[in-house]
Amino acid sequence: MSESEGTKVVGVREQDEVNAATKKVSSEIYDLIGVEGTTSKGGPGVLSCEGKDREKFYIMKHPWSLAAKTDAELAEAMERLKEKLPQHGWKIVKYGPDSSPSKSLELTADNDEKKFGVHISFWKQRTVLGQTKPPSLIIDVISGCYEVPEGRTVEHY
Repeated sequence: MSESEGTKVVGVREQDEVNAATKKVSSEIYDLIGVEGTTSKGGPGVLSCEGKDREKFYIMKHPWSLAAKTDAELAEAMERLKEKLPQHGWKIVKYGPDSSPSKSLELTADNDEKKFGVHISFWKQRTVLGQTKPPSLIIDVISGCYEVPEGRTVEHY
């Protein structure tokens, strides 16, 4: 779901169901990346839907990263994602360099059936403050905006 669609309510669901679905989508994307590396820790968190009551409406967002050994393997992974995501129900919304000075490659895709979006940026190996940082994919998986069932309130975490 692109940011502009974030406020459109896509359904009523328990948070634990959307949390589990978010983890599953992240796992499926990891499998499609097909590169061994070091992933960041942490799980999905809860965001408010823009312009909606934060006690009744929520979005799940799972930011994570994958650090690999070489730029080449992640460049191949981005091409693989561009090819394979549509085979799994995703529509590529954007693919190309971002507007940063480094022109990092980015991919944005939506899956209307699953009610999820993903944004992936490829950061090449770089030196920051004298330290070499490994090439990385920065991944944000985000759900559509859901309403909690009647009588429930959003648990913010």
